Amino acid sequence: MSGLDIKIRDLFKVHNTGKVEVQALRGLNLDISSGELVSIIGPSGSGKTTLLNIIGGLDKATAGTVKVGDKTVTALSISQLVDYRRKIVGHIFQNLNLIPTLTAKENVEFSMVTSGIPRAKRKQRVEELLGTVGLLDRADHKPEELSGGEQQRIAIAAALANNAPVLLADEPTGELDTQNARIVVEYLVKVNRELGKTILMVTHDPSVARASSRILRIEDGLIKTSLAPSEVIVREKAVSYVDQLKARISEINAELESLDRDFKTDKISGDDYVQKRQSSKNIKDSLKEELSRMGVIP
Repeated sequence: MSGLDIKIRDLFKVHNTGKVEVQALRGLNLDISSGELVSIIGPSGSGKTTLLNIIGGLDKATAGTVKVGDKTVTALSISQLVDYRRKIVGHIFQNLNLIPTLTAKENVEFSMVTSGIPRAKRKQRVEELLGTVGLLDRADHKPEELSGGEQQRIAIAAALANNAPVLLADEPTGELDTQNARIVVEYLVKVNRELGKTILMVTHDPSVARASSRILRIEDGLIKTSLAPSEVIVREKAVSYVDQLKARISEINAELESLDRDFKTDKISGDDYVQKRQSSKNIKDSLKEELSRMGVIP
């Protein structure tokens, strides 16, 4: 099955942390055409993964609509979401999500077994998909016997097992070195071009994003800019991911100082002050955690 259109209107997602509400998405609008390969970039805490999870039926929106093909995802019941996740979307995660006790071909076959597809058809489909990602010769190897890049290519094949028209990839190269990341991206592009799948990919790496036909930058829960790959080369080349995180932390520090001044001069109420300050602090903490994970002292 070839790709499907994705239409998102006025999408909100609020996370409740105790008495404080944190807005992950703030009225986001987005249109993706059938067969597009689109990347979403932006700092940690900006809403990238939340957006992917709502499109994929893994999380519920607070308000707004998400439509994939002719299905309004935000209106589906729990049982309908199970069917939607099985047939319409394939997920590719940064942490691979492979079953360690199964071989590569068994991992690819697994979702077809749960869908009740006949054995002969499963075998044919597994061979086709392993051929697509160039790993027929690794079919009987378990994940621990494969490189990180090979594991991610198996994850791509597994996501395609039920012929889902939409693939959602959340930092698919996040744990890979440059060479393996390039190989994985090449296979995602191959799947997009040869099979016509709609692919939405979250990435922090501008070089990965440039493989897309269109790059969207998300900040604070909203799509702020839409860039062509050539524009990303100009805008992102001189700014490393670490620099982007540090710059965003500096912006939040300035926002916090402004909030403090507004509260002291009675420009905002105490409730508004607490809510906005906590929301900004949560984003700042997530950015600092990301820097720490990368071995950088915030």
